[in-house]
Amino acid sequence: MSRRRQIYEGKAKILYEGPEPGTLIQYFKDDATAFNAQKKGTINGKGVLNNRISEHVFTLLGQIGVPTHFIRRLNMREQLIRQVEIIPIEVVVRNVAAGSISKRLGIEEGTQLPRTIIEYYYKDDALGDPLVTDEHIACFGWASQEEMHDIADLAIRVNDFMSGLFAGVGIRLVDFKLEFGRIWENDYARVILADEISPDGCRLWDAVSGEKLDKDRFRRDLGGEVEAYQEVARRLGLMPEGDTTVLDLEKHRKNREKK
Repeated sequence: MSRRRQIYEGKAKILYEGPEPGTLIQYFKDDATAFNAQKKGTINGKGVLNNRISEHVFTLLGQIGVPTHFIRRLNMREQLIRQVEIIPIEVVVRNVAAGSISKRLGIEEGTQLPRTIIEYYYKDDALGDPLVTDEHIACFGWASQEEMHDIADLAIRVNDFMSGLFAGVGIRLVDFKLEFGRIWENDYARVILADEISPDGCRLWDAVSGEKLDKDRFRRDLGGEVEAYQEVARRLGLMPEGDTTVLDLEKHRKNREKK
């Protein structure tokens, strides 16, 4: 399928005009960014792995009734998706203290939270994607109260499913980011899950060793980013038949200590 006009380019993906009205082609790049694009780099093959992992997770979510923009994977780096009106809110679901919440509240990283927390961030790179409340969202009309109820309900359903999915392959789902969009049906707008779900937007730790299997390896200069993403794909059964790649993060840790 030939690509058409470019619609949008973000930090990790490019959107192209789709083959039919109401569709887009989502292309996964190897570009890696952190700290609101203050740190930039490349993780070779990341786009291929994220495309496959996101396809797998979105397909499974669709099977349990979670509405998503995903239609089908087209090739190694591209998906066909529904065109949606993105709600300008990043939804972060936290099960374990890590990253910004540990810094903000002084909670030791790795602490199991007493209950799952849902946080909202306003999508604006220039402002650093600031943390906002339901009151801000209602005041500025970014989403209606009904939409926010739907978003919270879907976020909890996704968390319940993904926690079980990753626990089954020896991975602890620490936290993750979701984005949602509106799809219009006549005069009625329905909220559906959009963007991607991959190690780029999830904190995934090995359940036994605690090794990071996500983009934190890039953020914190730990090395082994490609191997970590491959390990997630391998555990989910997504690596090619006969692939015997085994992750050796110990090697990367020792190499880092030598620097």
